[in-house]
Amino acid sequence: MKKNLIIITVLPLAVLLLGLTLNLNMSDPLPVKTVHGMNLNQARQLLFQSAGKCMSCHNNLVTPSGENVSFGIDWRTSMMANSARDPYWHAAVRREVTDHPESQALIENECSTCHMPMAHYQVSSNGEMAKVFANLPANQAVTQQNMLAIDGVSCTTCHQITGENFGEKESFVGNFGIDKLTPMGERKIYGPYPVDVGRSTIMHSSSGFRQAQSKHIQQSELCATCHTLYTHTLGPDGEVIGELPEQVPYLEWKNSSFVDEQSCQSCHMPVVKDSMPISSVWGQPRAELSRHSFRGGNFFMLSMLNRYRDELGVLALPQEMDAAINRTINHLQTKSSRVFIEKAEINESELLVALAVQNLAGHKLPTAYPSRRVWIHFKVQDANGNTVFESGAVNTDGSITGNDNDREANAYEPHYADITNEEQVQIYEAILADQHDEVTTGLLTGIRFIKDNRILPRGFDKATADEDIAVQGSAYKDGDFIGGMDTVTYRIPVEEPFSSHTVTAELIYQPIAYRWAQNLDTYDTPETNSFVQYYDSMSDNSSVVLASTTLTVE
Repeated sequence: MKKNLIIITVLPLAVLLLGLTLNLNMSDPLPVKTVHGMNLNQARQLLFQSAGKCMSCHNNLVTPSGENVSFGIDWRTSMMANSARDPYWHAAVRREVTDHPESQALIENECSTCHMPMAHYQVSSNGEMAKVFANLPANQAVTQQNMLAIDGVSCTTCHQITGENFGEKESFVGNFGIDKLTPMGERKIYGPYPVDVGRSTIMHSSSGFRQAQSKHIQQSELCATCHTLYTHTLGPDGEVIGELPEQVPYLEWKNSSFVDEQSCQSCHMPVVKDSMPISSVWGQPRAELSRHSFRGGNFFMLSMLNRYRDELGVLALPQEMDAAINRTINHLQTKSSRVFIEKAEINESELLVALAVQNLAGHKLPTAYPSRRVWIHFKVQDANGNTVFESGAVNTDGSITGNDNDREANAYEPHYADITNEEQVQIYEAILADQHDEVTTGLLTGIRFIKDNRILPRGFDKATADEDIAVQGSAYKDGDFIGGMDTVTYRIPVEEPFSSHTVTAELIYQPIAYRWAQNLDTYDTPETNSFVQYYDSMSDNSSVVLASTTLTVE
């Protein structure tokens, strides 16, 4: 039985120093700048600037109503900023290189593309391969070598993407266009607003970049360059034997009604209502300023980063991370889904409940990395408050009662149209299989999905969907599993059919499923050991209720 995972590094306190990790030929870094008591990486590089340089002007942004929307504070609490600090990613990459030691250099180079993009593109411009573990841990002293790596998905990554091949497969898997030829001092930095020539000189003298207006920065296709990821399935000798669409939310969105309604940015970077300056230094009012909070779904990893901040080198203050966690949970509970009872009745000795689950997002729910799962916790109580039926209860260790995959690594729970006993749980998830059709959580071992019943976005037609985004398993033949929603019918025996029964249904979400975490426990490495210890210490808070409904049936 195989296993697997993914994601991030960290950055520490102060210093300058040179080093030997990424083999970068650069000038000495500028002094590290302290903001709000924490160090923000600040140094001139050949192709990039670390975020600290940008924050000197793009922090201290407060709306007329008093809301702080500073780019730096919002960004540094996000998974984008912490993409290289994420202990799950550390463990996942370590697992992969342990499973495929002959391919370690290739794996580290590939995995750094979107989690350490500045470091990756910096060394690739010199014809070299980037490394992951040479830049960890992130709470070590900041050097020239590791500073670009631990800055994660930083300002001058996204704002330098040129828009080449947008929306084409050639741009996916981190193959975004970055100008590798123009020297610092003449490099373009893209934004959505017209350039004020006078004010632009301030930015140029401060950062070394020249402002350029381009609307491509607000296109979903920009996000798709990293968030459309295909992984190569490796054989026993490191040979490529297949390709897996590991995460493809952009393609899901393209096949939904949302393609004409919302972009990625309009949801994940909501605009500020008030016109306001985007710079604290001589900034002019701009309409529809996009928040740089990058609202997503990984509240659990943000919580882990906050709790283990010293080990992981987290820069954002505890209260800033708490605010980001609350924003994330609020986003999930207001924008992702709803559940409602379509029908409920008692016929003789059976309680029948048709429960509908609606996806409000522009992609599958859950989407992206396949460790994520959503499930129905369904409970029936009699008139005395006694529980007479319960399916999908979550345990303190993060496992789901009745879920075959949590009990046995080689098994999994099928998709259900009807549920008739407590051992059946409706779990919306993607289940990976290897070349021998064995269930796995190893990304480079997995070759296909044997189950994908993640709730489809509105407008998605499962009958015409491309193989890379197709419904897999029995959900395909379920007539109630359609674009935008699924309906599950519960048929529950009741001993007292003439008394009232209260039905409660919760839709629960977990970013890192129990099996994905526990499969790492068999690896004895610093990264896997740390992550499993972190997970076990926080597993009772690894999930959150997205939506719920209650009805008393007479």
